[in-house]
Amino acid sequence: MRHLKNKKTLDRTTASRSALLRGMATNFVLYEKIKTTDAKAKVVRSIVERYITLAKKGDRRTSRELKKYFYTDGAVKKLMEDIAPRYKERHGGYTRMTKLGPRLGDHAAMVQLELV
Repeated sequence: MRHLKNKKTLDRTTASRSALLRGMATNFVLYEKIKTTDAKAKVVRSIVERYITLAKKGDRRTSRELKKYFYTDGAVKKLMEDIAPRYKERHGGYTRMTKLGPRLGDHAAMVQLELV
């Protein structure tokens, strides 16, 4: 039975989906803003907010956990030294989604995901 097994597959295989989300999360941390479809942004937002909350601890174990997920060490360094201290007093809600309208090619709903 499939009870409580809700996961956004984004119409991809597991390996393809995880690579896509890791890449998008890495780029989001590095540039603090990405433009993507609505469905992908909702999934990436939950991942990034989870890792920002984890980075607020600031210890060595946390940095090792972040290095397992993000592709570059620059993203981990920026998350630990720049982004996490910025949100030290904030309890969640680190991102903002702004609707941009439909994409011209396939009419997919586009959004801009950025840090608050």
